Amino acid sequence: METYPAYRPLVDLATLEDRHIILTYRLDMSTITELCAQLEPDLISAIFTPMGSPLLCKCYQCSISCQMSVDLAARMSQPMFSILLTIVLSALIKHMCSYIAFPQVENLGTVKAGFYTIGHIRNIIGVIDGTYIAFVPPAITNRCSGILRVSTLNVQMVCLADRYISHVNAKYPESEHDAFVLRNNSIPNVMGQLQKHRVWLIGEPWFQPSMCGCMSMLLAI
Repeated sequence: METYPAYRPLVDLATLEDRHIILTYRLDMSTITELCAQLEPDLISAIFTPMGSPLLCKCYQCSISCQMSVDLAARMSQPMFSILLTIVLSALIKHMCSYIAFPQVENLGTVKAGFYTIGHIRNIIGVIDGTYIAFVPPAITNRCSGILRVSTLNVQMVCLADRYISHVNAKYPESEHDAFVLRNNSIPNVMGQLQKHRVWLIGEPWFQPSMCGCMSMLLAI
């Protein structure tokens, strides 16, 4: 197993206020602690402490700045940070289903009750929407370039009533229509399996469910 020099963070979470932690890492202290505990077995060979490695990578994800992230570590170069990022992201992917997952059948009643409390609409188990996420493109122009010549992805998500994310699709560029993105992911299959429970997703009209072949699962508002 390849090992790397040990680096220690210059930031101690115990000294930070909760508001500052959330602004920097987009997660609260309890979630960070839980996440780091889950990742620790996969970070034995990491170049940082089990707590420090995810923190640096979360800082990078929130700021898209190697400079800002590297500033939180002593003597770490950008190439070394890239190695760290690869290790941590690989570990995160292994545990992703613990945090992002569609409701199980036994939990549908609780999920539907949450939405009914908000909007008094029955049998809703998720809100679906998409947004454009910009990213730094490669040097060569590619099909992800939008009409404003900014490279973006058409990221589609499903959220629960308590704002937890239950599904993410970030595979397609801005040029692909919302209906195409919806049709080419796992949501239609999952909702098909739940069809006998008479549950719905709720979304904006421009999803055009008839184009998606998803009339039985999507309630447009």
